[in-house]
Amino acid sequence: MMSSQVSSSESIGFALLDVRIQQWIWTEGWTSLRDAQERAIPALIDADQDVIIAAQTAAGKTEAAFLPILSHLLRDGNENQSVIYVSPLKALINDQWDRLTDLCERLDISVTPWHGDITATKKNKFLKNPKGVLLITPESLEAMFVNRGSAIPELFASLKYIVIDELHAFIGTERGKQLQSLIYRIELAIQKKVSRVGLSATLGDMNIAAVFLREKSTGNVSIIDSKSGNHEIQILVKGYVQGQEDTAINCTHAIAKDLYKKLHTSNNLIFPNSRTSVELYSDYLRQFCEDNSIPNVFWPHHGSLSKEIRQEAEQALKDKSKPANAICTSTLELGIDLGAVKSVAQIGSPTSVAGLRQRLGRSGRRKGEPAILRGYCIESEINAKSAIPDKLHDGLIQTISMINLLLTGWFEPPPANGLHASTLVQQILSIIAEKGGIFVFDLWKILNVPFPAIEKNDFLELLKNLGEKKLIVQDSSGLLLHGEQGEKLVNHYEFYCAFSSDDEIRLECNGKTLGVITQLVPPLVGQGIIFAGKRWRVIATDQIAKVVSVKPDKGGVPPMFSSVGRSMIHDRVRQEMYTILSDDQPVQYLDTVGEQLLNGARFFFNDLQLKSRRVITTGNSLFLVTWCGDIINDTLVLIFRKKELNATNEGVGLSISNIDTEKFFAIVTDVLHEHEHETLDFFNDIRIPFSGKWDWALSKKLLVKSYCSSYLNVQAALLWLGRLTTKNC
Repeated sequence: MMSSQVSSSESIGFALLDVRIQQWIWTEGWTSLRDAQERAIPALIDADQDVIIAAQTAAGKTEAAFLPILSHLLRDGNENQSVIYVSPLKALINDQWDRLTDLCERLDISVTPWHGDITATKKNKFLKNPKGVLLITPESLEAMFVNRGSAIPELFASLKYIVIDELHAFIGTERGKQLQSLIYRIELAIQKKVSRVGLSATLGDMNIAAVFLREKSTGNVSIIDSKSGNHEIQILVKGYVQGQEDTAINCTHAIAKDLYKKLHTSNNLIFPNSRTSVELYSDYLRQFCEDNSIPNVFWPHHGSLSKEIRQEAEQALKDKSKPANAICTSTLELGIDLGAVKSVAQIGSPTSVAGLRQRLGRSGRRKGEPAILRGYCIESEINAKSAIPDKLHDGLIQTISMINLLLTGWFEPPPANGLHASTLVQQILSIIAEKGGIFVFDLWKILNVPFPAIEKNDFLELLKNLGEKKLIVQDSSGLLLHGEQGEKLVNHYEFYCAFSSDDEIRLECNGKTLGVITQLVPPLVGQGIIFAGKRWRVIATDQIAKVVSVKPDKGGVPPMFSSVGRSMIHDRVRQEMYTILSDDQPVQYLDTVGEQLLNGARFFFNDLQLKSRRVITTGNSLFLVTWCGDIINDTLVLIFRKKELNATNEGVGLSISNIDTEKFFAIVTDVLHEHEHETLDFFNDIRIPFSGKWDWALSKKLLVKSYCSSYLNVQAALLWLGRLTTKNC
């Protein structure tokens, strides 16, 4: 690791480290500490404050945290103390175990990985002597509370730090709320505060991150926001036009051909936007290798593949003796150390600016090398019947918008307003398991801190609802216990996850697991499928065991994996799209086709007068151009559907069928009048989708509150409607 920030001889931080760690640094050949590392050492060395370390990918965040943490553990009398490192991914735990083991073995500090794939022998060793560094997932931490609740105070009695890696991946999620609750419960169990440390490359709002790290934070979180290491970025976005008679396969084939030509001699990451696309591109690229008589250098990587197949791709990228490319989902977006890659390819519009930054951070990590981004956008050929989003080439414009925002340094702040009532149900059942029963008042005192947005009346109503569903019971003394249904669910391994997962079908070849698919209808015998970047034929199915046996074949199509939820586009991204279309300046990083598509989109933008126009009549329907993010658009959809309008979120706006402008504005007037004093009662008789694992256990009132807090913004939607006038037509 090299840096030009400060030499070790001048470094204040270096002098604070334990001499054994100083020796390790010199042995590793470092000539200096990086900016984040230099600043983190004095902040963390005494374990007396919470710290957030925000720095770009490959800026040495892990070392920034652990060099001072391990130095603290090496102080006199601290040798039996412990650290919890929480990761969102098992693969990242394995990676960090490799990364920390060499140093920690020299220091005689134990490092224990703990997740579902780790042997009981390793886990029992930590349980007998709970010291050193424990690398764990939230789910495994949850399992500790449920199965070893009475042992928690002793297990973590000497805990000094809790490190949360990839902090941004937890904020605003059910899993993140679970983690907040578990950390608070640890501190309650050991009756002391522990230094909390958050690591991330993409935190759009440090105040939100600080509050997440420590509930009811009063500004006592030390924030290290390292801006060092900025370097050149090279970008090329290529446009492809899918004709009316073409299939998408033609453009996919053309993109795969370009990827092969540009990437087959180096190490790169390729990000399509779905697991199905990963399989399709992996198959094409493998075939190109075969056609050109070279060994395959393209490897699929996504969450449905077996651990062994994913590790093949990871090892191929780490082996720098020959070229390797991974076609991947967000599984390689987080901080697994793959070494430097030459470039990153993004197929289709990125899911977020923050995600694009994570991905691009993999490239250009060697000194003097630029980060390289290749973008590929497929747009439909335009005709008289084309929808407005198609005429505006919204996929390409969204890609340009996100790249422009990336270049300015902006990315989405984490969502932090959710009640997360689904996870509250899980934590109620978990605490009952940990304590062997608990009184209502004591339960409220525990949960009120990690769930501050839950009102007491809603909490009591929830307990009543859980009792009706036999998840909990209350004995004659008032003690809350598991009910008949609750006991069954808590004793199942799936309880530990705060999020729900689909039923999985395992794919096998000669007894070896290839991975899992989550199709509602399993593949039929004789069906050809593409999986793990190869082609197979189904030879047998076992519906009871949920196993599909396959053999190698020459035909097939990728399976349709279940959706993991669409990405929610931020208001700022759509506002930038408006700015791009309003402008007449060229975008320097587009190829010729991309420029033509941009010019065509700008022509339609001006022709439709979209600089000021918001309501467009198309036959007997309307298109409402909002330039808002998906939260406001989705809220407007529900408001209009309550008024029995057929409204659909189309990205840059809403389509509303079978209505004229006069009736539409009359309805808008009614809506604004009804909501002079904003209330969520408006949504009480609307069917709210179950988005959380335990939503089925919530009362309708709490379900509405929880859903609206995470996925809707009534106030912003009404404000937008209030600015709408007939002049916008």
